[in-house]
Amino acid sequence: MAPAGNGAAGAPAALLAQVVRGGLVESEHLGHLVVLDPTGAVRLALGDPDKVVYARSSLKPLQAVAMLRSGLDLRGAQLALAAASHNAEPGHLEEVRAILAGAGLDESALQNTPTLPLDPAAALDWQRAGRGPEPVAQNCSGKHAAMLATCVAAGWDTGAYRELDHPLQRAVRQTLAELTGGPAGDPTVDGCGAPLFSTSLSGLARAFATIARAPQAAPGTPEARVAAAMSAHPWHVAGTGRDATDVMRAAPGLVAKDGAEGVYAAALPDGSALAFKVADGSARPRPAILRAALRVAGADQMAGVDVGALDRAGRVDVLGHGRPVGAVVAAFGGADRA
Repeated sequence: MAPAGNGAAGAPAALLAQVVRGGLVESEHLGHLVVLDPTGAVRLALGDPDKVVYARSSLKPLQAVAMLRSGLDLRGAQLALAAASHNAEPGHLEEVRAILAGAGLDESALQNTPTLPLDPAAALDWQRAGRGPEPVAQNCSGKHAAMLATCVAAGWDTGAYRELDHPLQRAVRQTLAELTGGPAGDPTVDGCGAPLFSTSLSGLARAFATIARAPQAAPGTPEARVAAAMSAHPWHVAGTGRDATDVMRAAPGLVAKDGAEGVYAAALPDGSALAFKVADGSARPRPAILRAALRVAGADQMAGVDVGALDRAGRVDVLGHGRPVGAVVAAFGGADRA
């Protein structure tokens, strides 16, 4: 099936979103986007649907699959945290510490980058308690705790779990290549300190499609377990006020994960899927682009979906003197202009 839209391999970045203040377009965000139908055919492509990117934290559900395949035994909220970029609210940190304790470890084993909590209120409380940047407070601490627990389960060295040639990272790379259908290449280091591999946007969408439809197509598999945990515990995947949490709450069975530098991937239970990359790396337009792409993917016709909640999650206001005077709007998918 030929791509819809003007997307083509090697195509330049296309217009994905506009910043509208008053009646004028103030700024524009270009990028690359692909939406797949349940058969894997391209429903919409803007820019280059095969653009190779670092998917950053959007890779976490795939990494969680690799960890389960390697012997990790987490379920529920703790498995959701393995695929999370959490706010470091108290409930997040409680479960991170429980993952570590279950493996006979504590916070000293974490090797991710020390930061303050991502959530402003949590960060303020953290500092009021006299604490500074710590690994457990970083948004990737759930993934790192799960990586350590995987090493304990598999009998692997926990001190070198971030090394590219460690058995854990080799398993992650192999799983990424399998799920995306292409090479997991260009190894580098992610912001949290773990190895990071590149993939194409279309490959990322295919991987999310496999994960999201697994509860029905392949129950009991690692893919199904990750999908079930994320959709059942969306707050643990992100947190209060986060769009990934809000859209998964609004659409039963949806699997969605944001990533740094303007990346997002999501899939519906029927295997419809999307992935995009904002070319300038901005996070600002991501909710609006995600909402429009979910509309193209068919989320609004899903049983049980709260369309109003999806609309609210995708709303990005442009403020003037603290009040909305416009919005960031997607440039496709029937999005309403501010």
